Amino acid sequence: METAVIVKVAVSAAPYSIDKPYDYLVPEPWLEAALPGARVTVPFGRGNRTSEGLILARGEGEKIPGLKPLTAVLDPEPVLDADGIALALWLRGRYFCTVFEAARTLLPAGLWFRLREIWQLTEPVSEEGLSPAARAVLEALRAAGGRAEQAALEAACGSGAGTVLRALEKEGAVVHETDARRKAGDRMRFMAGLAADAGEALDQLAHRRAPVRRAVVELLSASGPIPAADVCYFTGAAMSTLRAMERAGLVTLTAEEELRVPTGTAAPEPPAVLTAEQAAAYAAIRALADTGRPEAVLLQGVTGSGKTQVYLHLVADALARGRTALVLVPEIVLTPQMMRRFSARFGDTVAMIHSALRVTERYDQWKRIRRGEVKVVLGTRSAVFAPLKNLGLVILDEEQESGYQSENAPRYHARDVAKYLCGRDKAVLVLGSATPSVETAWAAEQGVYHRVELTERYNRRPLPEVVIADLRQEIRNGNSGSIGAVLRRELAENLDRGEQSILFLNRRGSSRMLLCGECGEVPQCPRCSVPLTYHSANGRLMCHHCGHSERAPERCPVCGGLLKHVGSGTQKVEEELRQLFPGTEVLRLDADTAASGHEPILRRFREDRVPILLGTQMVAKGLDFPGVTLVGVLAADLSLYVDNYRAAERTFSLLTQVVGRAGRGGSRGRAVIQTYAPENDVIRCAARQDYQSFYQGEIRMRRLRRCPPFADLFTFTVSGPEEGAVLRAAARVRQALDGLCAAPDMADTEALGPAPAPVVKLNNRYRYHCLLVGRNDAAARAHIRALLRDFAADRANRGIHLFVECNSME
Repeated sequence: METAVIVKVAVSAAPYSIDKPYDYLVPEPWLEAALPGARVTVPFGRGNRTSEGLILARGEGEKIPGLKPLTAVLDPEPVLDADGIALALWLRGRYFCTVFEAARTLLPAGLWFRLREIWQLTEPVSEEGLSPAARAVLEALRAAGGRAEQAALEAACGSGAGTVLRALEKEGAVVHETDARRKAGDRMRFMAGLAADAGEALDQLAHRRAPVRRAVVELLSASGPIPAADVCYFTGAAMSTLRAMERAGLVTLTAEEELRVPTGTAAPEPPAVLTAEQAAAYAAIRALADTGRPEAVLLQGVTGSGKTQVYLHLVADALARGRTALVLVPEIVLTPQMMRRFSARFGDTVAMIHSALRVTERYDQWKRIRRGEVKVVLGTRSAVFAPLKNLGLVILDEEQESGYQSENAPRYHARDVAKYLCGRDKAVLVLGSATPSVETAWAAEQGVYHRVELTERYNRRPLPEVVIADLRQEIRNGNSGSIGAVLRRELAENLDRGEQSILFLNRRGSSRMLLCGECGEVPQCPRCSVPLTYHSANGRLMCHHCGHSERAPERCPVCGGLLKHVGSGTQKVEEELRQLFPGTEVLRLDADTAASGHEPILRRFREDRVPILLGTQMVAKGLDFPGVTLVGVLAADLSLYVDNYRAAERTFSLLTQVVGRAGRGGSRGRAVIQTYAPENDVIRCAARQDYQSFYQGEIRMRRLRRCPPFADLFTFTVSGPEEGAVLRAAARVRQALDGLCAAPDMADTEALGPAPAPVVKLNNRYRYHCLLVGRNDAAARAHIRALLRDFAADRANRGIHLFVECNSME
């Protein structure tokens, strides 16, 4: 029996309901290149439409009649190794995504391909007997010069153009090819050097009047090989001159890769001396690395306790052991500050990865990491997939933050991926926080994680003195502004002393909404079920969910009444501050001002000592400004009463973090928390920086409500363009969940819902939730996978989308 090389391929066109490794035959031209981890193009489905795929495995087997062949291998060498493929398969099993979605997540966007189907007319064909649709497609092709992309033909002739084109291809009227283009290519530069001894080269030019060539030889003899562009710049030579000198044997031109990576400017710094408490924490975590086993430890330290210095020593220890290290932060705004510290200590062996980098920069950083040129990777959530080898240490700073959970498939949490990596490489996972998530604190209490504590601020600086200001009294006193009397007084005193202040309000824009005082009309987003936020900077109403923007009306569009501004955002507070303190410079840091980069704003605040920085949660975490002695929280209740079991935890963490920005230098820090609920236990615990009291109260509530860590919550989100159809589909999901709860291996599970999502309509899609309360184990995931496949196979659910996430942070 004839044998053949067969590969198993994860196909991008396969939806989750039919996702599996598909077998393809490897033709002779691709035998050497078709290796596991390489991307390929394959014919898929009944129409054999070209689709991108990833080879998962390769082997020899009996040649099966009708087995489809690969059409191309896109990568000169595999982009994923065995560890990467294993991680992609783990993500698929854990987060209900396809293998290709998981593999795509592991790769930088610069490596992604865009496939284009190009159709071309062959010989003139008779249109006799052709359908009107076929005639229209042929006419569109002729109008395009006989060659066009399928997407353009579908735009001109409708979505059925693809089917028509394939029918015409069978008749020989058209042919097609697939063009694969990568988002980012390698940048190359030419290096110029002398091909002979400088004296010999000058002798060859002695009898010629060639001053430019002589200048080139003299420059290269003095400098050695340098970029050809520099030779042209300093001598005035053209590139054609250099090529002519190459042909004459005077110069060599060699192509060399040029990396597009951000350059660090931090001056080298010696390691800081650890305090006794920091040294004890470092020694305890270092001892875990000595065991040679995968370990996890919670490093819990009050704000300003110097956790970053412990991180630096732990990374140095990992490098000394010949291992690599990964350091994650939850917000892009924290990366420049952390990068300065790490590059000052470890130099060029540090690479930074986050979504604000250009596609080319991220791609080139990925190449450096993959080649082993980088030993320390610093970045946000996606950096957890950096292709580091021999990982010895993973650090999640501010591990409780929701930024570590992905909002798109695969909906992974960086902490779970980090656990997988540490288990694979027998590394140490450090979860650092002043306010750890309740699940992490519970795991440490139960002995699942080790716990190491830092109870004092660095150099024994005192924690900020906190005042809780009652906003109800401000209203009684006739103060309708955002800055209460207590905070106004503290700001004035701080300005007199020449000290800096940070003000925190987690709402951007000017007014939360506009309201008609006559009929009660509130302008709504046409695509989302939320009021539009008024922005005074551009006089527009904007949706912070989908980005819709429209000019703010002067009067109510329904009755013509006057529109009132309700609620305050950072823009309105900025205007109020300029009125209260004329001539005082105020910097604002939110999603609007940071659109072109947050680092220039923070640099100005740090270097120019601007008196007041006002911002959203970008200013609340991880920033270290020694000159800041006052922090003001303008509305502490914004996140406290939302419909989410994490509301109390999130509010406590946010308040504790932002209060901790004060008093990190030599002066005593102060903080003012403005609230309508001054007696609330969460706010009072945050004011005292008393995590243990908060945790004890919260863990009792979690146990009563069966919330994590006592159970896992699977959220099933059903979405679609028509609300009635979505609600009916959600009811079918609930019915399926009831059946799932009755399975013998699903004891103690409970189904809830359907219920509308907090924002029911988002970007013209209605969303309803169902909940499954139980355990995230292999049995539960197997049942959920079957439910997702059955949902997709049901014709009643056409046009309806269903996805699942576990213990959502939102």
